[in-house]
Amino acid sequence: MGTARYLLAIALLMMLSIFSKGQTAKYSNDFLSIGIGAKSFGMANSTVAHISDVTAGYWNPAGLSGMKKQYELGAMHAEYFTGIAKYDYLAGAMAVDSIEHLGLSLIRFGVDNIPNTTELIDQQGNIDYDRISYFSAADYALLLSYSRKTGIPQLQAGANIKIIHRSIGQFASSWGFGFDLGAQYHRGPWHLGGIIRDITTTFNAWQFNEEALITHAGDSTFNRAPENNLELTLPRIILGAAYQMQITRQFEAMVEADLEITTDGRRHTLISSDPFSIAPHIGAQIQYHDLIFLRMGVGHFQFTRNIHQNRQLSYQPNLGIGIRYKGFAIDYALTDIGDQSMALYSNIFTLRYAFDGSDQSGKTQ
Repeated sequence: MGTARYLLAIALLMMLSIFSKGQTAKYSNDFLSIGIGAKSFGMANSTVAHISDVTAGYWNPAGLSGMKKQYELGAMHAEYFTGIAKYDYLAGAMAVDSIEHLGLSLIRFGVDNIPNTTELIDQQGNIDYDRISYFSAADYALLLSYSRKTGIPQLQAGANIKIIHRSIGQFASSWGFGFDLGAQYHRGPWHLGGIIRDITTTFNAWQFNEEALITHAGDSTFNRAPENNLELTLPRIILGAAYQMQITRQFEAMVEADLEITTDGRRHTLISSDPFSIAPHIGAQIQYHDLIFLRMGVGHFQFTRNIHQNRQLSYQPNLGIGIRYKGFAIDYALTDIGDQSMALYSNIFTLRYAFDGSDQSGKTQ
């Protein structure tokens, strides 16, 4: 009975969030939808059902309960828009005991050294290039993750508390808060998982420095701050199913298919409607002796029109490789980060290190 009430409360919160979309901005906090980890990028982000390493703090916090070691660290650096934008990730996770796990993830996505020309013209109307200063536009996220094994065998649950800070030099900044809720269930070769991001609707409260926006080229209305300072992010649901199989004594394979459901109206996805749009993606991994991992994935399905205006289906293939040895793991992916970079493909590297523990779970990492 208590579980039923809990699920009903979640459903009501989601309904209220979805039907308040008139106050939301589409693609709000979308830097948190790019993804992290070359392992997941190589599988086209098809990972919520089987993920069981430190990156689970981002993808599905319930997966932290599947960590094989007591402690694990992870880091990633990537660049796109020909190096203009920097994307960084640093995380750590630990087993509190055999039931509970904690995780901490830091994400930064930013553009640095942007010229500030609001003071380019002095009080006499002369152009003075020495008056140019530089600023950064950056988005930060701190994820506090918690997971635990439930009383139901093979079912584990997790949650994130998200603290978001966004800044545009001295011109504007915001703070935001949100919550994620995830679960995983493992039965034999099958792995099922799901996460509801921004389950209660994540908000960002902005503050604008109108004085900093004034230029000497005109009056104070030359740059005007927006009147609405509250930005809302509606829930996003990701559901996944993975199947793991033993090919030979040395080789093992796994395939996962995910559905990503947004609730903020029509998006340029394979299934586009209002208020729900659905983006499918699928990935596969083949591993040798828990040492070498080959990965591939397909995602970002959408319908486009060619130069003859004929409708066609486009998609993005991804490739990856990973090596793990004595607690160290390095993963590489050849992929387009979040389908946003100017180049068709980007090179992503992720480092992970697990230590101070004994094997606790299966082979899905």
